Amino acid sequence: MNANRSPWLLMAPGLLWLVALMVVPCLLIFSLTIFERGTYGGIDWHIITAENFRRAFDPLYAVILWDSARIAGLATLIALLIGYPAAYAIAKASPRWQTVLLFLAILPFWTNYLIRTYAWIVLLNPAGLINGLLQWLGLTAGPIPLLYNEFAVVLGLVYNYTPFVILAIYSALQRLDPSYAEASRDLGASAATTFWRITLPLTAAGVAAGAVFVFVLSIGNFLTPDLLGGGKVQMVGNLIYDQFLTARDWPFGATLSSLLIGLMMIILFAQALATRRAYGEGR
Repeated sequence: MNANRSPWLLMAPGLLWLVALMVVPCLLIFSLTIFERGTYGGIDWHIITAENFRRAFDPLYAVILWDSARIAGLATLIALLIGYPAAYAIAKASPRWQTVLLFLAILPFWTNYLIRTYAWIVLLNPAGLINGLLQWLGLTAGPIPLLYNEFAVVLGLVYNYTPFVILAIYSALQRLDPSYAEASRDLGASAATTFWRITLPLTAAGVAAGAVFVFVLSIGNFLTPDLLGGGKVQMVGNLIYDQFLTARDWPFGATLSSLLIGLMMIILFAQALATRRAYGEGR
């Protein structure tokens, strides 16, 4: 076998899988954006128009996109604040305990996403465990609104996606040469200074990867806002879902999907460039 061809042959099954299940569906979605909705829904293949894109930038939909980005950004920030200390603690644990702690970090993935989301409904509802505990402790006089609002949506997103942050940052911490921190301490730097000047910058690629995971998955999510938001929190994923299955306006739904895919690709490209630059400076 030609040595120059062997890498391509090894990659061929994966590339074919990506082309068939990602590239082709995306191209089909893009192709629908230039048509109009049919009289009874679906697509009118006889009319080509750019109206869908003009409509997508209407202030009504721009507000939904902004709210989606804001909620996803907040969930990303909280996930980083939780995930970095957790990943740091796992990386500093003894090798015997690291496997156990990593197992516990990814344990939620063993349960279906829908079941995990429904579990939060049980916990957050007015007669749920959390409200009952708060009242039993005397912290509240009655049930407080923890469910069907933005708080519940952010909580659900953070819970479901924080393990991605932990794994990404843990991987970056594992690649970090401990001699850098030792040299910093030998030169008289405190533990806090070593962390802010050495550890955090050198693990920025892992932080960026974890942040992109959470943000990209959150901004397009429709299940969590629908269940934990109770339909009161509208995100772009819910809007796309409604356009395809309720309004049956497939061209406009495809247009919104294309814009969301484009936004995600820009974010992923920026993250890849940042990672490449960080590793280049490290070398």
